[in-house]
Amino acid sequence: MEHVVHFGSKEIRFQLHYNGRKTLGITVTPELEVRVTAPAGASLEKIKEKILKRAPWIMRQEDFFLRFHPRTPARRFVSGETHLFLGRQYRLKLQPGKKNLVHRLRNTLTVTLRPGSKASKVLHAWYRQQAQLLFPEITEGLLEKFSKYKIKPTGIYLQQMPTRWGSCTPRGKVILNPELIKAPRRCIEYVIIHELCHLVHHGHTRKFFDLQRQIMPDWEKWKEKLERAMI
Repeated sequence: MEHVVHFGSKEIRFQLHYNGRKTLGITVTPELEVRVTAPAGASLEKIKEKILKRAPWIMRQEDFFLRFHPRTPARRFVSGETHLFLGRQYRLKLQPGKKNLVHRLRNTLTVTLRPGSKASKVLHAWYRQQAQLLFPEITEGLLEKFSKYKIKPTGIYLQQMPTRWGSCTPRGKVILNPELIKAPRRCIEYVIIHELCHLVHHGHTRKFFDLQRQIMPDWEKWKEKLERAMI
């Protein structure tokens, strides 16, 4: 369950889980999620007090991970500019036409624009369309690796997220950032595998990471590539 505390003007949102441990554990993930594991009898008030004491450390961790998050250079969406798709650079070519279309051929993305249309909107819509087609296909293929766990996402959804590549809900809804369509396919697979592992093990526990490594032994390579990509 998500809760929030305020440290000055800073809002700290955190996911709270209870278990049989004796002390409070606080973790900041690379996706900037604050996860708190507390003893079963701990009150929410006491938990929030301890989080506030650790607030400076939490913010330092967030600042550290933010350095590795994708930073999108300002785009002008003009002919000759390069844009990513599935990890490859494509040169943009704009041309007038009767319909808004995007055509990918070799190393070029040709964007046909009706009068008054914006290249940025047309290209973003195309990216989203490609994500809607590809992400469920990739997920379906990866589910075979989880066959013994008998998991099945209730749906694959797209959502723009400034600090996350993906997330999932307790009910099995997998949410993916459409910006992932710009990353190499293996990076996309890593994010989907990460979320599918959460359908088996909800927290970032040893069992979670053991399963993730079992499914994708080189996940760290693709995680690092994704985090350092200038997407």
